[in-house]
Amino acid sequence: MSLLALYDLQAPAKLNLFLHVVGRRADGYHLLESLFILIDWSDTLHLERRSDGLLQRHDLTETLPADDLCLRAARVLQTASGTTLGADVSIAKHLPSGAGMGGGSSDAATVLLGLNRLWGLNWPRQRLLPLAQSLGADVPFFVFGRPSFVQGIGEQMTPVELEPQRFAVVKPHASIPTASIFGSPMLRRDTASVILMGSIESAANLATPEREATKIPAACLAGGFGHNDLQLPAEAVCSEVREACSWLQAQFGNSRMTGSGSAVFSRVGSDELVSSTWPQDGAPALPCGWVGRLCRSLPEHPLLGWAS
Repeated sequence: MSLLALYDLQAPAKLNLFLHVVGRRADGYHLLESLFILIDWSDTLHLERRSDGLLQRHDLTETLPADDLCLRAARVLQTASGTTLGADVSIAKHLPSGAGMGGGSSDAATVLLGLNRLWGLNWPRQRLLPLAQSLGADVPFFVFGRPSFVQGIGEQMTPVELEPQRFAVVKPHASIPTASIFGSPMLRRDTASVILMGSIESAANLATPEREATKIPAACLAGGFGHNDLQLPAEAVCSEVREACSWLQAQFGNSRMTGSGSAVFSRVGSDELVSSTWPQDGAPALPCGWVGRLCRSLPEHPLLGWAS
């Protein structure tokens, strides 16, 4: 029996535990090395099948750009598959925009995975990943669906095995255009490549989540391994990033920006520490205009099993 709708699909955010810029291609794209994880702060999407081939988006919370990544994702899958079906895509945004947490990319990945099932395509992940790559650098990671060591321009992924972790995540009021960070003369582009546990190698092709995961020692992460090369130029153009880092540093003894900002995060320890620092079910007394949340890492994407 054909599916008519899929409701309450989660589109989780990501954090970059470190992000190094290791080079730049001749076409101007930056070469990165980063450790991506998923966290339990998510947008929610609902997909309803249409028989007339139309693709329409409905904004349940904030108003999104007219032709956002979700519609582009639906359109690229519709074109590639040749299906005559369409969809109504309803989005409840809970993730802050302009945060470096991959909200728009995650929404697009959930659309690809959801419509793959709703339209009865049943494409394998390896067939969806090139479509994801055409949409943006972060979209493949969310389709891949596992914590990963990511290289290249985001297309090379090696799954990693991590201990469960907790994070305090704060998004200050200001947002930062990604282009301004990558174009900054302050951006270092020659950070040395790293090898974690001596066993991660560059992937020649897009990896699969079923590939054996590389174990990352908790001590390596607890010590704040690596850094974010984008943080210094981000702080230069947005003082709130520096203020948010200082605010979290004072509470948890560590802080780092994720992605190109402006969100920052801290690793947090025991429940006692968290409850005493962020009372009232984890709702902190944030400066005006800031949003924040206590989050847990996810071992895999909620829709990982929707593509083989």
